[in-house]
Amino acid sequence: MSTIPQNNVAASLPEVGFLRLSDVLKLIPIAKTAWYAGVKEGRFPAPVKLTKRASGYRVGDIRALIARLDAGEGA
Repeated sequence: MSTIPQNNVAASLPEVGFLRLSDVLKLIPIAKTAWYAGVKEGRFPAPVKLTKRASGYRVGDIRALIARLDAGEGA
């Protein structure tokens, strides 16, 4: 799986907050169905319910995932 190097990603992410799935998939280029399967299997972080109809992913969780992928630990 190819990802953007950690130092480029860090510059584009906010320090804290949440990302929508569409933003996450720009950083980790996989299919939406593969992402959801990874969440279900525990390989990717679970979303946080923000409102009744909106969910997001913690920036810290996505940073940790990218670091893990960059270190070659796989998904």
